[in-house]
Amino acid sequence: MTVRVRLAPSPTGTLHIGTARTAVFNWLFARHHGGEFLLRIEDTDRERSRPEFTADILDGLAWLGLSWDAEPVIQSERIEDHRRAISQLLEAGLAYRCYASENELEQMRERQKASGSAPRHDNRHRHLSSEQEQAFIAEGREAVVRFRIDDGATIGWSDLVRGEMSWRGSDLGGDMVIARRAPADRIGDPLYNLVVVVDDAAMAISHVIRGEDHIANTAKQLLLYEALGLPLPVFAHTPLILNPEGRKLSKRDGVTSVGEFRAMGYSAEALVNYMTLLGWSPPEGMAERFTLPEAAAAFSFERVNRAGARFDWDKLNWLNAQVLHELPSADLRQALEPLWRSEGWEAPGEEGSGDGSREAWELALAELLGPSLITLKDGLEQARPFFERPTLDSGASQQLEADGATAALTALLERLQAGGSLSVEQAQALLSEAAKAAGVKKGVLMKSLRAALLGSLQGPDLITTWRLLHSSGEDRTRLMLAVAPA
Repeated sequence: MTVRVRLAPSPTGTLHIGTARTAVFNWLFARHHGGEFLLRIEDTDRERSRPEFTADILDGLAWLGLSWDAEPVIQSERIEDHRRAISQLLEAGLAYRCYASENELEQMRERQKASGSAPRHDNRHRHLSSEQEQAFIAEGREAVVRFRIDDGATIGWSDLVRGEMSWRGSDLGGDMVIARRAPADRIGDPLYNLVVVVDDAAMAISHVIRGEDHIANTAKQLLLYEALGLPLPVFAHTPLILNPEGRKLSKRDGVTSVGEFRAMGYSAEALVNYMTLLGWSPPEGMAERFTLPEAAAAFSFERVNRAGARFDWDKLNWLNAQVLHELPSADLRQALEPLWRSEGWEAPGEEGSGDGSREAWELALAELLGPSLITLKDGLEQARPFFERPTLDSGASQQLEADGATAALTALLERLQAGGSLSVEQAQALLSEAAKAAGVKKGVLMKSLRAALLGSLQGPDLITTWRLLHSSGEDRTRLMLAVAPA
């Protein structure tokens, strides 16, 4: 059997992290078995579906590296196939038109609520006579189409994650609506449970892999597969992503879309790595840091957990830091450059790629910042003092007011040539000479120099920082400001 799986997002919002994790599991399973990963855009919610959301979903999947194997199926273009399936069920007596009004349904729900009964439809129009039906039509009533569900039925399947599953027909809430209201001579817009069955069969989907919140839908859909005479796929219901408190991750928890994670400076490699770990455990001997192809080679549903997966920011940050720390400086510069340009920053030097060029300066800055980055956004804030003259924080201010700081920086200024190159050896020699001349310890001068250059006592390697700022003469300017009388 050829493995064919699908992701079927609804373009009513941006690509959610839960949808993306479902995509990851589908992709890994398909690639592990040499199968196909397909897309279906479920855009039948006409009021809420937007083309910009479709674009966001496709862009997010491509950014994550989850390539698909055919043009996406657009569900709204298949509505006539869905209506034919509904007609088939009506003709076979497996579905019927229900004329109950919204007011009547609300009254039914209120009675059930008052009596403490579980909400369910009472199937009131399942056995209408032709005379009763004509009377409703004469009143001008429109009808939904309901699929008959036998309360005594038992629905079971073998789930790849949860093992043997069983539902009773009586737990499915009564006869299921499969088409919205429409005049009696028409079939209204087909609804989710019906269209997903028809489309999965048409796409020859072998395995339906989705979140555990679809389990009740699976029971209903299995009845539709049987009624329509369609081959059954294998089902796998993956655990939900939970917030740190153990509740389902939602917008109230802040960041939930792939685009938001991307904007925060997380890399695709780290995010997709982390999503794989949300519910799946690597086999013994496999590190938690891996690529998509490595995960695909090892992936199986035997190692997918049933319990919900709690989102752990510390783990994601650790993975992202590993990715950024391993990036070659040229690749890191390429990733950081758009962030720097968005601030209007321009590096010193001439255009080109040789020594003394802007590219070489940015490359050196990327190499300097790389080991301390957790997200790319850190590379924006940590680069700020190299492009903008910093404001002194309290620690830097105190250091510049400390005994010997002004004398040491003044001695350094007197020995510092303007612009040009500054080697590591020259920098070290200047520090030693200036500290000796000012009669202070070299450490006092280095702390004071850091405060003057960066406005903080924290930051990357001091010598490399100084050399970068020296190439444009900015170091002298900041030193002069630091020793100028208040």
